[in-house]
Amino acid sequence: MTQTRFDSPEASIEYMRRVAVGRSGFSNWLSVEPLIVWQGKSELLLALRPEMTQHHGFAHGAIVGLMADNACAWAAASVAGDVVTGSYTINFLRPAKGLRLRSKGEVIKPGKRQVVVRADVWAEDDANVPVHVASAQATIIPTGLTQ
Repeated sequence: MTQTRFDSPEASIEYMRRVAVGRSGFSNWLSVEPLIVWQGKSELLLALRPEMTQHHGFAHGAIVGLMADNACAWAAASVAGDVVTGSYTINFLRPAKGLRLRSKGEVIKPGKRQVVVRADVWAEDDANVPVHVASAQATIIPTGLTQ
């Protein structure tokens, strides 16, 4: 993937912090940290807090889903501009237990009307042993808006 809508990787991260996190109440409250948003790829990090867990102490499925959804949308945004999620399917593979969630997204097929993207989510602990907890595929819709 060679096309991008940003001038540099640093500009893309600044934009995502300001717009995708800063203007999104949920992503802002969660403190989602964009690490890479460049040329059809994304990587996000989230420090887990107790209020993000379910009754077994694992990250709640909605939080894991958000990380997959954001990884897909942000990867698409890096090539298509402002986007919204049209749909996504997620498979939960294992309980998401640990200190952090890391998700990575990659554009499979860019387009003017839709962008198909896949993402994976890992749970991490201090031993830096990532556990693959979910895989997703999404259809992301470019809005045509500029921010």
